[in-house]
Order: sequence, then C-alpha cells, then structure tokens
Amino acid sequence: MHWVPEILAGVLAVVCITIGYGAPSGTTVRMVTTAKSQNQRNITMGAPRANGTVQPTPYGDENLEEPLPKDRRMRLSEEKIPDKEACPPLGLESLRVSDYQLRASSTKRYGLGAHRGRLNIQSGIYDDDIFDGGWCADEKNTQQWFEVDARRLTRFTGVITQGKNSIWTDDWVTSYKVQVSNDTHTWKTCKNGTEEVIFKGNKDPETPVLNHLPTPMVGRYIRINPQTWFENGTICLRAEIIGCPLPDPNTVFMWEHEPQPTDKLDFKHHNYKEMRKLMKAVNDECPEITRVYSIGKSYLGLKMYVMEISDKPGQHELGEPEFRYVAGMHGNEVVGRELMLNLMQYLCKEYKKGNPRVVRLVKETRIHLLPSMNPDGYEQAYKLGSELSGWAIGRWTFQGLDLNHNFADLNTPLWEAEDNEDVPHKFPNHYIPIPENYNFPNATVAPETRAVIDWMKKIPFVLSANMHGGEMVVTYPFDMTRSYWMAKELTPTADDSMFRWLAIVYATSHRVMADDNRRICHTENFMRHGNIINGADWHTVAGSMNDFSYLHTNCFEVTIELSCDKFPHEVELPSEWQNNKESLLLFMEQVHRGIKGVVRDKDTEKGISGAIIAVNELNHDIRTAVDGDYWRLLNPGEYEVTAKAEGYHPSTKSCRVTYENHATICDLYLTKTAKQRLREMLASGKKLPKELMLRLRQLRSRKFKSMSPK
Repeated sequence: MHWVPEILAGVLAVVCITIGYGAPSGTTVRMVTTAKSQNQRNITMGAPRANGTVQPTPYGDENLEEPLPKDRRMRLSEEKIPDKEACPPLGLESLRVSDYQLRASSTKRYGLGAHRGRLNIQSGIYDDDIFDGGWCADEKNTQQWFEVDARRLTRFTGVITQGKNSIWTDDWVTSYKVQVSNDTHTWKTCKNGTEEVIFKGNKDPETPVLNHLPTPMVGRYIRINPQTWFENGTICLRAEIIGCPLPDPNTVFMWEHEPQPTDKLDFKHHNYKEMRKLMKAVNDECPEITRVYSIGKSYLGLKMYVMEISDKPGQHELGEPEFRYVAGMHGNEVVGRELMLNLMQYLCKEYKKGNPRVVRLVKETRIHLLPSMNPDGYEQAYKLGSELSGWAIGRWTFQGLDLNHNFADLNTPLWEAEDNEDVPHKFPNHYIPIPENYNFPNATVAPETRAVIDWMKKIPFVLSANMHGGEMVVTYPFDMTRSYWMAKELTPTADDSMFRWLAIVYATSHRVMADDNRRICHTENFMRHGNIINGADWHTVAGSMNDFSYLHTNCFEVTIELSCDKFPHEVELPSEWQNNKESLLLFMEQVHRGIKGVVRDKDTEKGISGAIIAVNELNHDIRTAVDGDYWRLLNPGEYEVTAKAEGYHPSTKSCRVTYENHATICDLYLTKTAKQRLREMLASGKKLPKELMLRLRQLRSRKFKSMSPK
C-alpha cells in the first residue's frame, strides 16, 4: 500500500511520537600499523553507496621486500652506479646556460637564433608563433658554427645533438666537427691522433645522439661545426654539451654557485628497485607516522606504491582532511617523482626533530604521496638516461596510452545538461556518474587509470596536485574547452576563484616561477599571467585527471609543470628541491582553507553519509564522507551553506571563512521527514501509536469512500 506514507506525512507533522529512531551510519574501518612482522592484510573494496562512491576502506600494508615481478616484456633497469669521472651537462636544456652564452655564425631569423639551440626545446604550433625549435644557420656551407661559452675553463667530454623540432619542415645535421678555444680567436679542432674527427650526427629530428670526444679537451668555449646535413633540409640543430668545470683563479665565476639545500636527502634518480628501498627506509625510520600501500599495478605488473604520512596511519580520522600528490603520470617527467621521494624523507626527518610546521601538518592532515603513476614508462626513460630519453620516450604507458587523456569525459554530459537547463534538478552538478561504456571490458582504459579512480573512490580526498614537467606553470580546471572545435578557450569552473588562488599559492612561492626575469622554457610566456593559466586556455585536454577529480569526487586538483627539463641530470635535483620545497609545503596547507564540519542526524547525533553540501551562488556541490564529515574549499567571505540528504529536511547555516590558516567549523543537523520516519517504523516492524493508527483508519475510510461509485 504505497499510499500510506504519503497520507501519514501530514499526520506525523502534528502528532508527537516519542519513539527513538536509528539512522543508518557508516563506520570507518580503523587500522594502525604495529609490528613490522605484521602480515599483509587482504582488504576488499566496500559496497557502492547511493551516490556512486565507495565506502572508504583502507589498503593493506605493503611488503617492500617481496620479490620483484617477472614479465618477459619487461626487464627492470639496474641502479646506475655514479661514475666519479663522468661529467654532467653544462645545462643548455635546464637553462643554467643563459642565452648570452650562446652564439652562432649566422641565423635564419630571430626565432631560429642561437638561443633556440637547446636540447629538447620545442617549437610553436601556430602560424604566428615567433619561436621555432632549434638554431638554423642562414647559409648552407661548412663555415657555419654554433658556440657555447662555458664561462670558465672546462674539461669538455662530449656533445649531444638533435635536429630542429618543427611541424613544418625536417632539418638536422648529419655530421660535424668540434672545436675548443680559450679566447674565441684561436680554435683547436678535436682530433683522433693526427686526423680531425668528424662525428656522426642525427638521422631524424628528435632522437638525441651522444658523441664522446676521443680525448677530453680543455677550454672555455666550444663550437659545433656542421659538415653535412639532411639533403632536403638546412643546417639546424639543438644541442647539449657535456663537461666538468675546472678551478680557474683568473675568473670570478668559480665563486658563483646555486644555493644548495641543507636538507640531507637522497638527491639522485631512483628506478623502481631504488624507489622501493627508499620508501622502506622512510617507513622504517618513522613507523609511527608512515605507512606504505599499493593502489594497484601497472600493465606490466609494477606496483603503484603510495606513502601515507599521518599521526594515525591507516585510518581516516573524523574531521581530518585527506591530501594527495601524484607524480609520474608521464613516465619521462621525473622531477615530480624525485620531489615526492624527497618530501617523504623531509617530513619524516623534520617530524622527528620537532619542526612545529611539519608536526602540525602531519597531525592535522592525512597525506598520500604517489611517486610513480606510470612506472612502466619511467623504466623505459630511465634506461636511456636524462639526456638521451628525448622529449617523449616513456611519456606513455606500455600500452601506448597517455594517462592524462585516459579518464572519463564527464565535461560533455555536464555541459549538455546545462545547455538543456537540467542542472541541478535533473542532472547533478557534482559526482557525475561515469558513462557505462567506460567500464566495458574492451574499453581503452589503462589499468593505471582504473587504479587511481578506485583510489579516488575509496578515500575522500579534498585537495590534490599532479606533477608534470617540460614547462613552468600551474594549470587549473577545466582542462577541456567547452567549445569542442576550439584548440584553446578560457573554460572556468564554478570554483574558478578558488582554483586561481590554489595555483597562485604554488606559483608565487616557487623560487624560479616567482622570478620575473627568468627565461621562458619554449614558446609561451606564462609570466604575463603570473605563471598560472586555465588548462583549457592553454590547450584542450579531454579526459584529464583534473577535470575528472573535480566532477566525479569532492577533490580540487591542479597540474604543476615543475621545470623546463623533463628529465634533468642528477646535479640539478638539489636545486629542484630548493625551488619547490616551500611551494610543496604551502600548497598542502591550503587543504585547511574554507569550511569543514559534520552533518548529523538531529535525533541520533550520528553522521549522515552522502549528504549534499551546497554553497550559495556556487553551482558545484560536494558530499559528506562515510562518517558524515565534509570539507569545502572556499576563499574568505560569508557563505550560506545548505545540507540536504534523502529522507531529511534541508538545513541552512551562515558560515564565515576568515583569513586564518584553519578551516571554519560549520556543523549541520538534519531532521528526518515524516515520510522517512514512517518508512523506518514500518521497516523495523515497530507498533504505531494508537493515535496514529486511529488517524490512519479515518484517512483510509475517506479514501475508500472517495473511490466508491456514487
């Protein structure tokens, strides 16, 4: 008799019923790491909830000493033992070498000048782009040269070359000579015995080719002197020079150096094996605040390890926000990977020292660090090394998928619903469901992507950033243009001002991004925008992790392009840590900006899972976690906050966000509707009060009379 609840809804509004009603409430599974000999636990995903999310269940602790996976398609790289005699690159790619240190015999035009002859520099893709991808001589003869001033006596040991990066023409140098000088007037050509050496150059525009000098040459200046070039092209190249600086009492440059970090961290590149060792070492050093778990495996079976840092690792604490950093989505963009490993070391050491800032961060935040989202791609790039992996090798997964284009496109259904004026009454403005075809077995979805999506569903993340490389800018959603035919278009979210703040926080505290006099990486001058940009206004990306995170979960996520060099040499890693250290800490602290609270049942005081939190004038809602707690990132101001849940009357409260470095507490209490109370009584088999039974009979009698024929 489905008409009973509807009739009773009005009755219960005036009849007082003194019966206790129990509201369903989720419980958090609590798990604390104890002895190191503890066996790995088998924990499965919780049951799906009505809002499409999954009740958070913890991942089991990982045994980092288990055997490495074996796959005939994959041979894990071995640790590279540093060669003390090997010289690092001078830094054309990393921009340690300035434009003023580069000269050439002639230049085709400004956009192809000597300052463009840097390894892996990229060209523009539009007709009106000033810059192109390389140095090109204005003449075709063997008298052309490309010169680098090392600014001090240097023992040159090798040269790396590429052709020009361009979508319009193919140009590269196929052979060249190397010359060294101390004064730019007298030049000595590299010889092998008595004969001048002609080095083999490139066979295509993109593959870097390394040539070692038969005998190291000492000087301040070095020239590349092209001898032959691609027959259908012209003299164009990009280069990096390998060499060791020598002490020279006659130059002041010997005292110039980058400020080195005082933090005693492991500054080197870590392959899969070394990454596991480092994470185990951190976990062993700080077992009371760290835990290592895996969210899944790559296509070739490498585990995607996460370091959790919290004062109670293994459990979600009521009211404590969850934060994540993700690195290595593109396997060859390695700065983020090393920063994550450095960050976990730093937090462990500083917590033990009692650093107040770190202690507060660890006690008030549950931090998750994923150093390698694409471990298969990283191994591929690592084997070639920092200078020889080029611009793209290792970017994609073993299956050839770009993970930042591999998430479900939720933008299109949202915008179609908005155009039809269906949002939010018929179509949600948040927690947008994943299209059914995305979950088909034959869908082109990487296992790495599915693992991250499951991770997002299990843990109620509030704030996140994913680390990339090859540029220096912070991008924020949306990443996909609303006009599908546009290559780039400003496409803001409902939380545009909040996203802009998050991006500004990182960019303005980054040591190099904050420098207005820095050189641009490739073609785009992001300094004009404060080193932040709306992702879609840079270039459109369908299926990005940022957009998916915002539309399918509560989490706000930005992309951080960390450095011009995707895979810098190890000598650059201390500087990269110094550049990003303050930014990493400051960005994590933003998770405490806005409002937070618990939505409770007014009668039972229990938290309500999946309640919707709506903020006035912001067309993007969030939902409460399994215990009823929530976090809503907001800029300072006054807000009307409304909580609503199925079976409850909505409740609205005014909450003020201040400029203080902590979230405003904004708890809300909901009262069950009369209809819901009746449903629960009928479901539990409880006896209805006499007054209510009498009223029900009267209403039923009236209904039968109205239905009977007159």
